[in-house]
Amino acid sequence: MASMDRLRQITDAVRESGRVGVAELAGLTGASEMTIRRDLETLAGQGVLERFRGGARSLVLRGEEPPFALRAGEGVETKRRIAAEAASLLAEGESVVLDSGTTCLEVAHAVAGRRLTVMPLSLHAANALTGTTGTTLLLPGGRPRPGELALTGPLTEASLASLRFDTAVIGCCGLTTADGLTAYDLEDAAVKRAAIASARRVVAVADGAKFSRTALALVAPVSALHTVVTDTGAPDEETEALRAAGVDVRTV
Repeated sequence: MASMDRLRQITDAVRESGRVGVAELAGLTGASEMTIRRDLETLAGQGVLERFRGGARSLVLRGEEPPFALRAGEGVETKRRIAAEAASLLAEGESVVLDSGTTCLEVAHAVAGRRLTVMPLSLHAANALTGTTGTTLLLPGGRPRPGELALTGPLTEASLASLRFDTAVIGCCGLTTADGLTAYDLEDAAVKRAAIASARRVVAVADGAKFSRTALALVAPVSALHTVVTDTGAPDEETEALRAAGVDVRTV
């Protein structure tokens, strides 16, 4: 099992049970107990769990999103394909508001240097776009969330309300036709709503796993989305339901 897959499996097991022993995790993953102990140290350093003698207990509740550092290493090639497709939808000269999250960070890398005006909603994406020639970078105000570095709060929402973008590229924690686009963090959801309200077109980027989740905070119904870019792992029943609702679904 690849190390990132194993870390995700350990994270899910500890979060589901609350606390799990090293021997049990070794049996679950097929890794040695020494490897599991190293993995637990890595996850403890990321704030995912707390070590105790012989095991670990979760610091991430079921309704919370895993830390950015853990998500950033997952499905990188898939996220890059999604990002490349989303970037291909943007015409030269467009103004774009770019959401936070790991997939939107890949979109930032994909558009860096293109003749676009881009307002990123995270410091990770802002850093990816800083210093690129050809791209006009706008920075909103706001308070960065620890680790995630997503900008939130009234200053971010005020920055969005004062502008009108051609396209909003929005990430999500969950996406279903019935429940719409959802997020775990309430402040993050408010910023996403403000970004959608400020744009003429909304492009949602979501890997296939997001279609099996509904997070706490509603961002928008699927009727607010013009295009969804995902991968072939997205369930057919959901992608077809989105198309039936008038959404342009693109799989990569």
